[in-house]
Amino acid sequence: MEKQIKTLTGPEWPGVRYFSTTLAGGVSQNEWAGLNLGEHCGDEPEHVAKNRQRLYQLLPNLPHWLQQVHGTQLYQALKPTPKQHTWQQAPVADAAWTTTPKAVIAVLTADCLPVVITDEKGSIVGVAHAGWRGLADGVLEKLLLRLQQNRPLHTRWRAWIGPAISQENFEVGQDVFNAFIQKDKTLAAFFICTNQVGKYKADLAGLAKNRLCCAAQNNIDIVLSHACTFEEKQSYYSYRRQAKTGRIATIAWLE
Repeated sequence: MEKQIKTLTGPEWPGVRYFSTTLAGGVSQNEWAGLNLGEHCGDEPEHVAKNRQRLYQLLPNLPHWLQQVHGTQLYQALKPTPKQHTWQQAPVADAAWTTTPKAVIAVLTADCLPVVITDEKGSIVGVAHAGWRGLADGVLEKLLLRLQQNRPLHTRWRAWIGPAISQENFEVGQDVFNAFIQKDKTLAAFFICTNQVGKYKADLAGLAKNRLCCAAQNNIDIVLSHACTFEEKQSYYSYRRQAKTGRIATIAWLE
């Protein structure tokens, strides 16, 4: 009997649908066991293809998949249904946005932050993959700035930060700490010193919320999922927990 796909979402937003997948409902085995949607992480291609077909049953159209590189490039989804392609042929970007109804945008993650951003009217939506590199380099600010173009200055924004590694489980080195505080010393508040010199526990979700609030001049409502990919091993993949692993997808579209 085919297992049902289970998803996680946030508050209902007018005109917008969005969710993150979990491990439930997939056919992948071994290290990728569950609904692995990543073509690039070593899983059997036929398993990924079958998982994606199951996902597509929940969507109005095929997703615009990205080739993610921990950067800040943006991709605009202009049409509802993209051309089918392999991961190597997908556009290189770490965030996507659209104003086209039923154009489905997506990012893949396994500890990094998936972030969905929309306006209060549901007339535009974006999704971003934000690991520490992309976050430090401004991928969320760049996406929000693009969404703000051609929108009234008083527009109210909404964001949902999906399943990602929690601060308790995300130990980083001095290089990561420096990457943030060299830009803004107040961001040190999102790092906890450990017992080891040069080691910190980083609050990715807190950093993302701070960056978005600053970029939107606090004209944004942000909801955190509080789901930890590292701890919730029955529900999510985690690259920190196991380097050879699958990817969940965070999906969004305008109705």
